[in-house]
This record gives sequence, C-alpha cells and structure tokens, in this order.
Amino acid sequence: MGAGMWGTTFAQVLCDAGTRPVLWGRRPELAEAINARHENPGYLPGITLTPDLQATGDPAEALSGADLVVLAVPAQRLRGNLIGWRPLLPPEAALISLMKGIEHGTGQRMSQVIAEVTGAGLYRIAVISGPNLALEIAQRQYAATVVASADETLAKALQQACHTPYFRPYTNPDVVGCELGGAVKNVIAIAVGIAIGMGLGVNTTAMLITRGLAEIARLGAALGADQHTFAGLAGMGDLVATCSSPMSRNRTYGENLGRGMSLADAAASTTQVTEGVKSAGPVLELARENAVEMPITEVVAGVTSGQIDIGQAAGLLASRSAKPERYGV
Repeated sequence: MGAGMWGTTFAQVLCDAGTRPVLWGRRPELAEAINARHENPGYLPGITLTPDLQATGDPAEALSGADLVVLAVPAQRLRGNLIGWRPLLPPEAALISLMKGIEHGTGQRMSQVIAEVTGAGLYRIAVISGPNLALEIAQRQYAATVVASADETLAKALQQACHTPYFRPYTNPDVVGCELGGAVKNVIAIAVGIAIGMGLGVNTTAMLITRGLAEIARLGAALGADQHTFAGLAGMGDLVATCSSPMSRNRTYGENLGRGMSLADAAASTTQVTEGVKSAGPVLELARENAVEMPITEVVAGVTSGQIDIGQAAGLLASRSAKPERYGV
C-alpha cells in the first residue's frame, strides 16, 4: 500500500521471491505506467520493473484476499490512510510496516499506530528495517534487512516471503529497537548532511554517526529495546547507509541547508517526503519525556523548525562538555 520508491521496490522484491503482490498507488497514472510500461516514472524513472508486478489505484482491489498488507506510505499519513482502509482489511491479514518515523502529537512508532487504529494484536504486526536504499535494491544489488515481530511465526513467514538471491532478511523480535533505529537515523543523517554542506570533513561526519548511534541507543534503552539491535543492520547498518549515501533524501536535505539553502527551498528540492524533518520534533519529545539526552537530535529539531540558525549548529554541537566515552552514554 504505497507506490513510492520503497513501496514499489519492495513489491518487486516480493515478486522476485515468488510472492505475488498487488501494488496500490494513490496516483492512477503511476499504476497504469507500472502495468503497461513496467516502470514507475514518478519514483523510479529508467528502472525496468518485473512484468509480474501489477498495480492498481483502487485500495479495495489491492486489499482483497491479502495475507500480507505491506504499508509504505509517509509516516505522518499512516493514521489517516489506515482509518480509510480499515473496513477493507482482511481480518487475519498480517500488517507490515516499511515506514521509518515517529508520529507527531502521539510520539508513537508506526507499529503502535497500526495496532491502535486496526485493533490488531502483536502477532499480526511486523516491521521491516535496515540499510535499504531503494534504488540499489530496485537494481537488484545485494542488500540485507531485518524482519522484526513479537511473533516468531510471522517473522519467519515474512522472511520467506521476501527472501531473494539479492535481498537477505534476518529476523529479530525487537520491534522497538528496529523502529527507533529506522526513525532516528534519518534525523542524524540530516546533521551529517549539514556538516558536509558546510564543508566539514570525515572526522566530523564520523563523530556525528558514532555519537548519533549513542543517542539512538540511549533512547532505545529508555524505551525497552534490546541494545544488541543497535549494533546490527537495523541500527548501525541503516545509520551508516543513510548518512553515507548521496542518494539519501535526509542527508541531501541537510547538505542543502549546510550550503545556505532556506528551509522552504530545501523542502521544495525533492518530490519525496524527508522523514527526518518530520520525526525530529517527535523524537526529541520522546527523549525529553524519558529524560534522555540527545544533543544532535536537539540541534536538528531546532534547525528544521527554524529556531536555530544553521550557522549556530556546528558550534552548538562542538560546545558539548567533555566526558568519558562509554557505549550508549
């Protein structure tokens, strides 16, 4: 449910794994292009999709008889979409989140939104998260991901449903850790992008990535996540990919700010949602509610809300007091 870059790509992964999906897109012309030309010109121009992938603009058609419902809409639109789709959801279908964000107003992770809106129990909900830059996977380059669910049977079934020669899924019961890793890494990637845009070097980006991981781990510890998750694909792996790749929307947004572009112009420079901008505020609220110190997130939230001038950002991070380094501190 969602024919953006990652939704379309994951639908192709399912096809390649022998799991036949129906892809829903809100723009009928994209569905028509996928069916007729095997291309998604809005999000994956020039990529030839498998002919097995079928798309529709009708949510009822897409959801009819589904065993797995994969949700791939922008995080802040999930609740509204789910409310509309709720009467169409097959009663025992598993609900899978591809989204990486924290909801405004509630501070909820995407799996929590799914559970609240649909009434589904934990045994029906799973999350997919990891270093999964969509364009590379659409080109069938090698990648791995994490399938997280409190229900081991569901995790293994979903693992089988999306396992291909180029896409390797690992299971993990830590839904909280996987979702936090996916949401907060977008915020850290904006900070890395700002540093790169300002002309700062590898030492600075390495510092931000490493201390960013410490922030993610601190918040995860406060919310009951397994600390080992943050050393794996859904933690360090996803963080490194998003902070390192020029294809990352979050890093690119930060680079544009670092070069002097205004918030409005940076937002207008992409047709896709930059989830780190949307999640920075809610992540910071979660941190404050749980007495967790997250200085990088605090600066990014201030910059993206217009409360901190970009010229102040580097100085605020550099002015942190010296202290011992311990993992997660």
